[in-house]
Amino acid sequence: QVQLVESGGGLVQAGGSLRLSCAASRRTFSSYARGWFRQAPGKEREFVAAISWNGGSTYYADSVKGRFTISRDNAKNMQYLQMNGLKPEDTAVYYCAADLNVADLRLGRIAKIHSWGQGTQVTVSS
Repeated sequence: QVQLVESGGGLVQAGGSLRLSCAASRRTFSSYARGWFRQAPGKEREFVAAISWNGGSTYYADSVKGRFTISRDNAKNMQYLQMNGLKPEDTAVYYCAADLNVADLRLGRIAKIHSWGQGTQVTVSS
């Protein structure tokens, strides 16, 4: 049973942009904080961005501040990650996530996060 599904990944040149989307299959996720993580081969899954349940607060990893923007549309059960100024080091599988506590997301408490998508590949060429 799939709860979250990512889309929008692909291949882009350095300096380009991509917009990732994550659709939730359950409307109850509208009351959950939402986030994005990424994982490159040989590395641990790392926090990228998070947003509170009502969109009032956002959080970003230092590596993406000023380049990435997280947003959500609760009426559509959607979350987004706008990625601008992409760099080769952004190459990874990107996962969307949902959790009742935004701290679990922004602090990278992987084992406590309620739901995950299956991931979408983002590849940035130099």
